[in-house]
Amino acid sequence: MQSYRTKIFEIALQLLVERQVDAVLGFRRGTIPMMSQPILISSPDEVDQLHWDSFCSSNLANYLPRRKDRVAVFAKGCDSRNIILQILENQIKREQLYIIGVPCQGMVDRRKVLAALDGREPADVSERNGMIRVSGWNFKENFSRDEYLQENCAICTHRNPVIYDELAAEPTNEQREVDRYGDIHALEAMNDDDRWQHFEEILTPCIRCYACRNACPMCYCPTCFVDESTPQWLGKSIDPIDTRTFHFLRAFHLAGRCTDCGNCERACPMGIKVRQLTKKLEKDIKQLYAYEAGLSLDEPPPLDTYRPDDPQEFIR
Repeated sequence: MQSYRTKIFEIALQLLVERQVDAVLGFRRGTIPMMSQPILISSPDEVDQLHWDSFCSSNLANYLPRRKDRVAVFAKGCDSRNIILQILENQIKREQLYIIGVPCQGMVDRRKVLAALDGREPADVSERNGMIRVSGWNFKENFSRDEYLQENCAICTHRNPVIYDELAAEPTNEQREVDRYGDIHALEAMNDDDRWQHFEEILTPCIRCYACRNACPMCYCPTCFVDESTPQWLGKSIDPIDTRTFHFLRAFHLAGRCTDCGNCERACPMGIKVRQLTKKLEKDIKQLYAYEAGLSLDEPPPLDTYRPDDPQEFIR
């Protein structure tokens, strides 16, 4: 990751010194171990705040809709796909962006590492040769990076940015022989009652904080349907029906638009497997329309367009 950081400094410094952009959107080191914070810098003097490691997992595309300035943004594979979708949906213009592509080998799941530490408090974390070294009061532990990846990263098939102006590193090897839908196949094999019970158990802990919505790069509506008052679509409580309605409708709003960046699950304070809803629809869209979200600026999401030969067997 040191080579990444060096290149990131160089690119950001050049862009700001030459005034090619008004600001650079990236990450800085967080105030606690295994946390990184998004940061927007506008001066060459601030470049030394930029940081990159295996915990820079937030999708920076979340901060782009409706910007008016020209901004450089560091983009992993999933980030770049969301940027494509935002351009297609007129949330930002391509000419406003200088996209710095960062080939990604997967982000480490901080919660998994903390669980493995079993209550021991980390004080320092470093990376080297595919290992994560965590140290604290009277202990040092080494973890294999690949064994502690976020679930979405472990099955990611688009680790390299699909759109960029400049790469911060050489492209990484893509994962081709991976089953993205193992958990979805298991869900589809359930009978109706068992499947309903499964989602009841998943969604019961929800406290309706909307962290999943707020973290999603594709949830940019000025007024979300849950906040509408004329008419009011659903209540504000944690009533089970309202809670299910929120999650199911939000998932359908993301059909053909979700890149499985994992921002929703990372943001959830209750550890809800939100991705099981969006992944099911991702699978259906891929099967019905042979479409994956955010791979081309020339192809809008299937539910944003119509063709006479679209499959219609699923319509009831």
